[in-house]
Amino acid sequence: MAEAHTAPDAPALELDRIRRSFGNVLAVDDVSIDVAKGEFVTLLGPSGSGKTSTLRLIGGFEELESGAIKINGARIDHLPAYQRDTATIFQSGALFPHKTVAENIAYGLRMRGIPKAEMPARIKRSLEMVRLGGYEERYPSQLSGGQKQRVALARSMVVQPTILLFDEPLSALDLSLRLQLRSEIRRLHDEIGFSAIYVTHDQGEAMAMSSRVAVMNKGRIEQIDRPDRIFHAPANEFVHTFIGESCCLPIRLADGKAADLAGAPLALRLREDQADGDWRLYLRPARLKLGAQAVQTENRLAARIHFIEFLGDFHRYHLKAGALEFFADQPGDLGHSIGTEIDVGWQSADMRLYR
Repeated sequence: MAEAHTAPDAPALELDRIRRSFGNVLAVDDVSIDVAKGEFVTLLGPSGSGKTSTLRLIGGFEELESGAIKINGARIDHLPAYQRDTATIFQSGALFPHKTVAENIAYGLRMRGIPKAEMPARIKRSLEMVRLGGYEERYPSQLSGGQKQRVALARSMVVQPTILLFDEPLSALDLSLRLQLRSEIRRLHDEIGFSAIYVTHDQGEAMAMSSRVAVMNKGRIEQIDRPDRIFHAPANEFVHTFIGESCCLPIRLADGKAADLAGAPLALRLREDQADGDWRLYLRPARLKLGAQAVQTENRLAARIHFIEFLGDFHRYHLKAGALEFFADQPGDLGHSIGTEIDVGWQSADMRLYR
């Protein structure tokens, strides 16, 4: 294979308007992303949003329809998967059951032409990185689910690819193992600084692990930004409703002002493009204040407690105000019973309007 001409200052990965269709379904629609060296970018979206298809195009497991994929500035979309400078960690781990841990890790090194004399030290170092030192002679059947994924991670990192591709690697694990491995991957990224594309439908994973998050929908990127920006400054209604939880309240604007919402005047900060008519008002349940805390807020209405859920770290109060139904999350029990009328308040900066 001829050596690719790379550019030292180029991003680790460049996707330039890549497209892929399956029959009449456009799975990946003009997706463009640059991943800087050492950056951890997560593709987040519902099922069928195109995130896994995008990952498979990068890895060479699907054929590109149009556009370009570059690694370190060199086009690689014409190369087969085994010739790309990537390594993929799958949901199942995809370990060879008849090979030991050391043999599984050595497989990738042999495929890359690493001298046999170098392999033991590299295998040992990779297992120590994932905290599995001394597991070289075990077989996959002797490992837990979390240990198998650690071996898969070690096998991918040991070849030192330019881009690590994560295909929902934690989705098959129980919650405690997911949280442990999520922390491990974040720790390794902080220590080693590898470049990565990570695919998940789990918002917690995306927010906790990523340098940037790309929210995908119907094959396109709706927004790509830092996790805090995705949450606090969503680009559109889809991102706002997909990320986190929201209460949606119908509202009508007339003469450039907000009509009453269940009898309460609203201090809306309107933009020029927010014309008269019907809109959807969104509020994060954790930003709503109840009872005495509502006194100092810019917007208030009276609501009745419909029922209460205890959800561990907080109580969720389901509320009714006329025909409106919504909920508010509070860090503790406010001591109010079902059927009680209570003030609900929020700041204007916490509102989002869409139509």
